[in-house]
Amino acid sequence: MKTIVDLLRAQPAFISAKAPTAQEVTQAEQSLGVTFAADYRDYVAALGVASYEGHELTGVCPFPRLSVVSVTQQERAANPAIPSAWYVLEQTNIDDLVIWQDASGAVYQAIPGRAPEKISTTMAAYIAPKDE
Repeated sequence: MKTIVDLLRAQPAFISAKAPTAQEVTQAEQSLGVTFAADYRDYVAALGVASYEGHELTGVCPFPRLSVVSVTQQERAANPAIPSAWYVLEQTNIDDLVIWQDASGAVYQAIPGRAPEKISTTMAAYIAPKDE
């Protein structure tokens, strides 16, 4: 079975940044008051932040546009109905659609003013090509 890092690295047009320190990952969790899902923690610990074929995932990085802390704080303000234990996995930049994850690893999509919808049980299932 592929790890989340292997799965990401296998995606078309994959790009990543510098991996953060373990302390930086913990600080990000503390700043948001969340516990990252195991797959998200593995991803950010190894890659920091990543993008692939039209997707830009949040991560632990110095870039506010992709920082899980900055983006989650921004999106929480825009959609206060989102549970405080969730963090942003991806801003799709399509119709205000935001992809969120909880500590169990479940992935949700949400648009302000609508109830969030669970779309995947794990980050890997969200990322994997839908024909696999």
